[in-house]
Amino acid sequence: MSQDQPGRDQDSAAARQRRREVVLVFLKLGVIAFGGPAAHTAMMRDELVRRRGWVSDQRFVDLMGATNLIPGPNSTELAIHLGYDRAGRRGLIAAGVCFILPAALIVTALAWGYVTYGNTPAVEGILYGIVPAVIAIIAHALFGLLRTVIKNVWLGGLAIAALAAYLLGVNELLVLAAGALLAAATRLPRRPHRLQGVLAAPLLTLTGSPVFGEPTGGQLAQLFVTMLKIGSVLYGSGYVLLAFLRGDFVDRLGWITQQQLIDAVSIGQVTPGPVFTTATFLGYVIAGPIGAFLATVAIFLPSFVFVGLLTKLTDKLRSSPWTSALLDGLNAAALALMAGVSFQLGRTGIVDPLTVAIALVTLALLWRTKLNNAWYIAAGAAIGLAHTLLT
Repeated sequence: MSQDQPGRDQDSAAARQRRREVVLVFLKLGVIAFGGPAAHTAMMRDELVRRRGWVSDQRFVDLMGATNLIPGPNSTELAIHLGYDRAGRRGLIAAGVCFILPAALIVTALAWGYVTYGNTPAVEGILYGIVPAVIAIIAHALFGLLRTVIKNVWLGGLAIAALAAYLLGVNELLVLAAGALLAAATRLPRRPHRLQGVLAAPLLTLTGSPVFGEPTGGQLAQLFVTMLKIGSVLYGSGYVLLAFLRGDFVDRLGWITQQQLIDAVSIGQVTPGPVFTTATFLGYVIAGPIGAFLATVAIFLPSFVFVGLLTKLTDKLRSSPWTSALLDGLNAAALALMAGVSFQLGRTGIVDPLTVAIALVTLALLWRTKLNNAWYIAAGAAIGLAHTLLT
């Protein structure tokens, strides 16, 4: 046996351990990540930067900003990239699959209840307690990232302007693009050089069986290709996803009704994990379990491809003054969008003294302890259910 064999064995054992860590962490996040992309990002930051130290805050915000440059669900793509940073190509796949899988299974079960019985289990009580806890988690992450992202007065002003634009209704993509380009433009007069390319409701509407009880190969292929197209070109929030799904499945194909689409988006928003699992729900409504599987694979597959390509470019974004400034501006705008989303979520989720108390106690515990976010989510859910039963 050669002398370097033990070293190779140790490296292999270390790599396997890292992959196991990625699987366990992102499975857990997939189960508890309620609240949409801003909440998902906050939870990943708390788990992987604050508690485990896998990456620095600077690396985290660079990845957060870079994923905004590509189409698809940004929090899922951030998870995929963090998995790559920790455990290479296998970590990339493991993180994405494990983050998506719990939500996909939960949504499939809800879709079965929706199709079979005409409704789904009530979630209002659970959300009543979870949402204030999620808002506190986002607020804690925002304060933690502030020093890393806002490096000078100029970036602070840019972030404030981005927040104001978002709250006034400016499209998220325009806010991000403007932030990146304005920050990059400040470097041009001082150091001109050739520009480098940069990747730039009630649920009572259906009973019986899926739309296609026995879908043909052509119908399944069309479902797959349509979801693949949406996953390849979609930028923006769940509301943008709603527009794409409506155009294809309601208007063009006529496979579902407007109300069924709204119900699907609602389920995607109130379950943990990516909002894009709306596609899982629709796939089941259209073609049963095989439709749910194909729709899920199709809408998330482009994200794995895009992040695989992005891993080759992220480090290079810091290699020149112009692209580094662009990334700084993008990060400031992305942080402003997180703040805007949390503000809007707070207006609808913090509605009475009990929800105020849940948010404040959660925020205090986040500051004083390193408890896992799962405890805050579980406590919020328990309080919400108790409140519902007692009122």
